Parts: sequence; structure tokens; C-alpha cells
Amino acid sequence: MISKETIDRVFETARVEEVIGEFVQLKKAGSNFKGLSPFTDEKSPSFMVSPVKQIWKDFSTGKGGNAISFLMEHEHYSYPEAIKYLARKYNIEIEETEQSDEQKQQLNERESMFVVSKFASEYFHDLMLNTQQGKAIGLSYFKERGFRDDIIKKFDLGYCKDEWDNFTKAALDKGYDIKYLASTGLTIVKENKQFDRFKGRVLFPIHSMSGRVLGFGGRILTADKKAAKYLNSPESDIYHKSKILYGIYQAKKEIAKQDNCFLVEGYTDVISFHQSGIENVVASSGTALTSDQIRLVNRLTKNITVLFDGDAAGLRASIRGIDLILEQGMNVKVVSFPEGEDPDSFAKSHSDAELKQYLEDSAQDFINFKVSLLMKEAANDPVKKAGLIRDIVTSISKIPDGIQREVYVQECSRIMEISERVLFSELAQLLNKEANSKASKQRSQNVDPNQPPPEYFAEQDAAMTAVKGGVVSSQKIDQLDILEKEIIRILLLYGNEEVGFTNVVEVENAEGKITEEIQEYISPVFKELYLNLQDDEVEFTNAVFQLVYYELINQIGQNEKIDINSLTNHPNKEISNEVTSILMDEEKYTLSEWERKNIFVAETASILPKLVSDAILNLRRILIERKITEIMKASQKDSSIKVDLELISNYTGLKKRLFEKLNRVV
Repeated sequence: MISKETIDRVFETARVEEVIGEFVQLKKAGSNFKGLSPFTDEKSPSFMVSPVKQIWKDFSTGKGGNAISFLMEHEHYSYPEAIKYLARKYNIEIEETEQSDEQKQQLNERESMFVVSKFASEYFHDLMLNTQQGKAIGLSYFKERGFRDDIIKKFDLGYCKDEWDNFTKAALDKGYDIKYLASTGLTIVKENKQFDRFKGRVLFPIHSMSGRVLGFGGRILTADKKAAKYLNSPESDIYHKSKILYGIYQAKKEIAKQDNCFLVEGYTDVISFHQSGIENVVASSGTALTSDQIRLVNRLTKNITVLFDGDAAGLRASIRGIDLILEQGMNVKVVSFPEGEDPDSFAKSHSDAELKQYLEDSAQDFINFKVSLLMKEAANDPVKKAGLIRDIVTSISKIPDGIQREVYVQECSRIMEISERVLFSELAQLLNKEANSKASKQRSQNVDPNQPPPEYFAEQDAAMTAVKGGVVSSQKIDQLDILEKEIIRILLLYGNEEVGFTNVVEVENAEGKITEEIQEYISPVFKELYLNLQDDEVEFTNAVFQLVYYELINQIGQNEKIDINSLTNHPNKEISNEVTSILMDEEKYTLSEWERKNIFVAETASILPKLVSDAILNLRRILIERKITEIMKASQKDSSIKVDLELISNYTGLKKRLFEKLNRVV
């Protein structure tokens, strides 16, 4: 178990914007940061990070929390693993007690697979560096490829002995379960036999963006034509080949820093570039590029430079991946190497300076590259040239931005010596066809294509209605739920503030007459709300709001103030999620860019006394309305129960006075 002191130091030191910035490209938005959601496929940012509040919120999925919860959501870490990750990041010494056998058994299936994969990576790396066979075969292979010791260590390269079960035996001897050795694909189990999947191969561990070992790529060292040259871990709960890029962990910081990502094909291409000082590079590991892989890069930069081998046969097939990149709204450049060269060989045969200069000088915009490549195939054949035009326009149609599409059409017209009118006509047909296809799909799913997802603005509309004291017209929205949330929101954001309140009281003068007098007093917001809720004997109807309220009252009782951090870091996920969601409600204004649209929202702090008063009065109004409804329903259900007209009259009079205080018409 990790000690409380270590956990406290991690929470005190970790900065949510720094942690999330390693996984998501964040841009400054006022006092906050915004970016594309790492949990959904989206074109407009709905992900917000607040350095002041040290929390984040993904408005597209509703997820939110602190740095720990982000790692748990994004990297599927357990709570202890997230703490350890941050402790390593901030150089905090981890103090922990030995885990019991029972605690080890409680590790879930995924976590067990991660543990086994980490052991395998360390075992293969150590075996290569510290055994005679490992040095003679594995290490010598990498040395022959020209890789330095620091690069071999950086990528945790390794070697599996050419024995049927060397690794499996070692893992079992260390107490690792054969179940997880098999589920990760490290061990192949057939009937009563167990043998190593990667025997006799040098190994390239494949890491997640946070550095966890997901799987392996293994290269054979013999000339056995029956065996595959490269062998990857099989698909599993932790390894999905189409969703990961080799080298993303080692490259993420430099990709964000350089605001560009070089995309290559193989493991050694990545490693050779790192050795040449170019670290913003990842590989698709020999597979066709996928949307999931592109979205990984999209979190870090909008710019991709695709590096193609000089193999002409492979170029035509490889450029299909460009359309997928364009669909994500990214900027694409292309570099091709001379015939017979690939990024690995070119990096080895040229100096670091020459490689960097070549990449800079040879980078072409995708449209120029694709036209020049396909024009060679079309030559003087009109039919092939017409097909080429459609191919180019199809790529342009994938670009989400209309202005960018027009610029590319003009460039294509210039290069191909064809009128813009023809190209725009072809583009319009493609876009109309795609729009009709989407509309048809949405109609089949009963979705209005002209309306945004209702859940996106539901919380915002409800909160704004509550603040304004308005009546919610939709039957689906519970007014009491809205007001309860508003009270929790005020407590969280302004509970500790002391402000001036006014109260009308009846006083008896010297002559014995009763008159009304306005009293002014200073009070903490939490005290004003708490006392009024106590007077009305209010119980929250929303179970989560009730949990949060009890936590707040408990804090007030013990410390006479509210500690937000303890709530966003609360072990009860329902409480931490709800608190984070409420705290980040105001950040929706930043996402919506209301100020740019000349829509200005009053600063809540400036109208705080009225906000508190209105919240209390509105809550009382709703409770009175419900009480009247209950009385009426009771008499309707049972004719023997007479309606207490005097009681209803009293409630109605009270309701009227509340409306007057709210400056509203009954």
C-alpha cells in the first residue's frame, strides 16, 4: 500500500495541465486550457483544463476530475498505478508497505496483463545485456544496425533466447500466472505444452502514450523462409495494433514542442531517427494507417509529415492513408526518399545535419506530391487523367475546412492545368453525395441532422435557467433538481466568501407598534445557505447532491470552511465527478466563445447576495408548489379527504410573497 504521506505529496506537486499536456495538445483559453477530447472523435474542442481549480472536464462525454482521474480514465490505470506514475514524473519517493497475497489477487485482469508485460520487457532487455547468448546474438544484431547503447536503453530493446520455453519458465518461477502469460500472447499454450511466442527474436517493446508496455514486435534473426520476418503480439485487452503507434511514448513531448509529427513505417526507422536527433517520429508498425492512430497524433499536433520509402510500388498504396489524415482536419506534408532508400537507411548513410536538411527541403504539400505522383501514371492518357482528377478531388473533399478546400482546388487547377469550375463542380457533387448519405443515416436513426446533441447543452441551459430564476418549460427537466444543483454550485464556488446580506424583520417600537425594519449583516455564504435549509428542513432529493451536501456540511462543522481539493480528490467517484462537473460549468462559456459573439455573462461574484437569496426563495417556491399539488392529489385519489382550502390559501399567499421578492409575476 502507498503511504498517505506519498499520496499527499503527489496531490500537492502534480499540475493537472502538465499531466494532461503530455497526452492532449492544449491551447490557452483565458485562464484555462482547451483541446480536443481524448475520449471521442471530434473536430471542435470540448475538453477543458483549469489550472486554478486543478481539474479537467470533457463536455462531450461528461467525464471529469483531477490529474489522477485523468490517468485512470485515459490510461486505464488503477488508483495506485496513477499515484506511482505521478510520483515518478515529479521525482517523489514512493513509500509503501508490502502487498499481501490477498491484495495481489485483487488486481484486475487488465492490470495483471500490464504487470506481466512489464516483467517481460525488463527480462528480455536484461537477458540481452547481461547473458552471453544475449550479447552474442541479440545485442550484436542491434550493434550491427549501428544503434548506440543509450538508444538501445531508451527503447528497452531486448532478446528472447532461442529455446522453447526459456522466458515462460522464468516468468512462472517468479510467480506470474500462466493465464496472463497466455492472454498477453507472450506464451503459447497448446494442450499440455507451453512455449515462448518470440523465441529466437530480438524484441521491440510497444508502449502506450504513458509508457506502459502493451505488447511486442519481434524480428527473426535466421533465414527461415517459413517464419514471418516480424511477429507482433496478438490482439488482447491491452494491445490493439490499430490503436497504437510505435514510439509515441518516446516522441510525445517533442511532437508537441515541434508542433509536427513524422510518420514512418517501421521500428528501426523510428530508432534511427532518434539516434540522429529527430525525436518527433512514430511508426504505424507496418500496418495500414487507421483513424485511431491519427487521433493519437491529433492530440499533440495538427501537423503530420508522412515519410515514404523510395519503393515506387508501395507509394501508391501508402498515400491512401493521407485521406484519413485529412478527414481529421490535420495538415499533411509528404517526404519521399530516393529509390531503394528508407528512413532507416537514409539516416545511417547521412549526417544528422544532412538528414534534417533533407526533410526540410523535400517536404511537399500533399496535393503537389499526389498530383506529381499520379500524373506520371496518367501520362498522356485522357481517361487516366480524368480518373486522377477525381482521385485528387476526393482527397480534397475529405478536408473539413471550407476555405482550405478552396485553396487546394485553386492549387490543383494550377498544377493540372484544368479550370477551377470543373474541379469545384466535381467537389460539390462529392460533398452533396456525402451530405445526403449522412442525412439518410441520421434519419434512419431518428436523429435531426440540424440539431446538436441535446446532452451537450442540457446542463448549461438548466444552470442558466436556475440562475435567472426562470421557469423551465420542458417536462423532462426537474426544477427541484436544478435548484439543488445550483445550491451545491454556490457552496462550492463561493461558500467561503463573506458578503453582505439584508433581512426584513418585524420590530416593536416604544409605542408598541409593529414595524418592518431592514437589517444588514455580514455572513459566510455557506452559513446563510445552511441556516435557511435547516429552517425549511430541506432534504436533497438528488442522491448525489445529498452526498456532496453532507460532505460540505461535515467540512464546515470540522473546519468552518469548505476545502474543494478534498472533494475533487474524494475516493467516492460519484462525489468527485459531480463536484468537478459543477466546478467546470462556467468553462462552457469559454468553449462557446460567447464574448467573441458579443454575448456577455455577468460575473456571479458581483451579484452573489442576490444569487444566494434567489436560490433559497426559488427552492421554497418549488417546495410550496409541490405541497399544494400533494394536497390536491390526495383529495382526488380519496373523495373522503376534503381539501383544506384555508391551508391552500395560506400556501398560495406565501407563494405570492415569494414571487414578489423574486420580482416575478404570479
